[in-house]
Amino acid sequence: MRRHHPRPKEALLTASQRSAGGRQAGRTTLATIAASAGVSVATVSKVLNGREDVAPDTRALIEDLLRRHAYVSPTARRSSTTGATVELIVHGEFGAYATQVIEGVVRACEEAGAAVVVSQLGEDRLPAGSPEGWARRLASSGRAGVIVVTGALTSAHIDALALTEVPLVVLDPMSLPRVEVTSVGSTNFAGGLAVTQHLLALGHRRIGYVGGPPGSGCNQARLHGYRAALENAGIPADPVLVHNEHFRYDAGVRAGALLLDLTDPPTAVVGGSDTIALGVVEAARMRGLRVPAELSVTGFDDTELARMASPPLTVVRQPLREMGRVAVKTVLQMAAGETLDSHHVELATELVVRSTTAPPAR
Repeated sequence: MRRHHPRPKEALLTASQRSAGGRQAGRTTLATIAASAGVSVATVSKVLNGREDVAPDTRALIEDLLRRHAYVSPTARRSSTTGATVELIVHGEFGAYATQVIEGVVRACEEAGAAVVVSQLGEDRLPAGSPEGWARRLASSGRAGVIVVTGALTSAHIDALALTEVPLVVLDPMSLPRVEVTSVGSTNFAGGLAVTQHLLALGHRRIGYVGGPPGSGCNQARLHGYRAALENAGIPADPVLVHNEHFRYDAGVRAGALLLDLTDPPTAVVGGSDTIALGVVEAARMRGLRVPAELSVTGFDDTELARMASPPLTVVRQPLREMGRVAVKTVLQMAAGETLDSHHVELATELVVRSTTAPPAR
């Protein structure tokens, strides 16, 4: 006598997907997730909407299933097929750096027929409210994707975006909490290497470095390039000559003062940004030192500030507008479900020699 064996749960899921009344075959639905978790559709919906009245174990199971089944919410599917709107979040001030990135994002969105909403977060701040609530607001607003400029999101924020299927691209990130986060940046190590080699070629042997936050990924890469150039030239890196604080003018003034007041001060300083470099130039001016006759200074970015400075800054140029364009292209590809060639894009930097570098004074 043949015994009746109940079909396994995965087989039931496949059947429910095939019979989903006109839905695309294989597309995961809320019913799919609910059946797999052994809960109601309403419970799954509560998790998606960030409701608190779900047991922690049940919530964790549902969130795991949503990720494994690559659930795509209807809001996310609509945003990828109709007039898209991209959310651009800028951490910190709308300075020269951010302005050029925004220009690239706006132009790229215009060319793609998409809209862009620009928002700002204070330095070291995260979006208001819970990560789930923040992601839910973006999804319900029909955002095709999110571009974050220089800031860092927590793993909780990244998970919340993944659950609502809102694509995320981080531009020139301070840090990446997870390697799978898609990012756009520049060849920071190569830039730090090239500008330090330029100073070495001019004859400088005592070269300082003033950078941004110590934990910043882009700053670390620039600093490693600086150190690699010194090592290749057989010059030991002196920790007294390295200062890392923030990518700001006032930080450059403070660090420049510390370096120039040393008993054996540097004859050149590599700045981790244009604003830092201009701060170092001001510290030199306050001490009666001429740039570049008595101190060479370099920047990093090549914003309008570098070209308008007196004298104009020697810099490592980042293609800031192009980085914004690539970020838009990438996030729209993700929203459309297209496969990316790479999840980490680095655009080439370029050394631009102007008037703040010269051979050291005898």
